[in-house]
Amino acid sequence: MKIVTFNINNINKRLHNLVAWLGRTEPDVVCLQELKAEQRAFPERALRELDYRSVWQGERSWNGVAILARGSEPVLTRSSLPGNPEDSQARYIEAAVNGVLISSIYLPNGNPQPGPRFHYKLAWFERLLAHAADLIAAGLPVVLAGDYNVVPTAEDIYPTRSLDKNALIQPESRQAFARLLAQGWTDALRRLHPKGPLWTFWDYERDRWRSNKGMRLDHFLLSPVLSERLVDGGVDRWVRGEDNASDHAPAWIVLDL
Repeated sequence: MKIVTFNINNINKRLHNLVAWLGRTEPDVVCLQELKAEQRAFPERALRELDYRSVWQGERSWNGVAILARGSEPVLTRSSLPGNPEDSQARYIEAAVNGVLISSIYLPNGNPQPGPRFHYKLAWFERLLAHAADLIAAGLPVVLAGDYNVVPTAEDIYPTRSLDKNALIQPESRQAFARLLAQGWTDALRRLHPKGPLWTFWDYERDRWRSNKGMRLDHFLLSPVLSERLVDGGVDRWVRGEDNASDHAPAWIVLDL
């Protein structure tokens, strides 16, 4: 099973890019973030023509998450992260696909910090930690995929001091990610590629794509029962260089099921 996470950064604006990439790579499952489309504006028909069935949680102008499955129907299990019924932001969706429970996560950015947005980021992270702990305790085959908006270590960002105050690299953000791993989750891409850059994001500003000044924001966390099934993974960097590209590139893993 080939699983991809991809922050598409406006699915309708980049539908041509998405369709072309799907046709070329044919992944089995795709977790999308930052749809920037309300529920009824999701391009379900165009994706179904490529044999992808979808579940999604849209939000007008911002956020939005989806899970696509090729040749099968994803079975929706959650359309929001538990822990705060008043939180209406579309940042978490979860579905069962061929015996694997898969989530698509769009964790809050948290900038500027300090401030209410960073507080929301950390509070959301605490809710994810609680839900992830329940999934681990259940012993299920789970993939927590998505844009975590966290650079886990200094190795996961190009050398710079210009972002020292950015919410993506704050100690609290990194500590929350480390606490997730301590529950027993495996950082799939870093396990496969223990050293060296694994950039998945290059900011539009200051020509950072052309100068390869990137960072790793998009991650797959595997539950213990799946970690031994991990056989391959990487990043489709070329997608970031296409016309009209998202500022993220698709990251992918392969599980031998």
